[in-house]
Amino acid sequence: MAVVNQKGGVGKTTTAVNLAAGLAAADRPTLLVDLDPQGNATTGLGLSKEELYPTIYHVLLGGEPLEKAIRETAIPNLLLVPADIDLVGAEVELVGLPGRESKLKDALEPLRGKFDYVLLDCPPSLGLLTINALTAADSALVPLQCEFYALEGLAQLLKTVRLVRDRLNPRLEVEGIVLTMFDGRTSLAGQVKAEVHRYFSGQIFQTVIPRNVRLSEAPSHGKPILLYDLRSSGALAYLELTKEVLAHD
Repeated sequence: MAVVNQKGGVGKTTTAVNLAAGLAAADRPTLLVDLDPQGNATTGLGLSKEELYPTIYHVLLGGEPLEKAIRETAIPNLLLVPADIDLVGAEVELVGLPGRESKLKDALEPLRGKFDYVLLDCPPSLGLLTINALTAADSALVPLQCEFYALEGLAQLLKTVRLVRDRLNPRLEVEGIVLTMFDGRTSLAGQVKAEVHRYFSGQIFQTVIPRNVRLSEAPSHGKPILLYDLRSSGALAYLELTKEVLAHD
């Protein structure tokens, strides 16, 4: 499942990390692959980015087997393939390679039966790393921030998903759109929610992720929200989202 939105700051990594933790807590062996050069999913699960080897970069461009890059996390059933700043060069380096869109798919293939879920945390762009994720994935989950420009980017993203489905990965589906950073006190958030439901009815998760201080604090402690504050509204929302994803599958 590719967690994807080309816009930054929409709660994408927060969703990837906390949904992965929720699935693992539900006894589903889960692998989270950090595909963002910022490596926020890596630090959000408590790994230091110093002297990491191998990372997803070495898998995609150095021929290292993915299995060698897998690290354990503080949550049983949740494993991580980390990323660091090396990945910045990957977009350029991939361009000249044969089968450049399928590098991640090929790397993941030997592990297909080992995990119930593999989540791919994409960078905030529609470049080759994101295309690799969409080519490898069965579905795309789209976190959408409840703000004015959200819908503009969503149309472009769904167009890219359709193109990848037509040309590279016929099994790719939209898992769903999850509304994030929702602040019920503002009328704008309510308007965006209503608009999304009008245009994309049937593709939206019931669970809405609230704007929550504890959710934004958790990554600085290297913990998913389930370990940082299980009683917070953010944790409860991600547990509900986990239930929806499990029911959907």
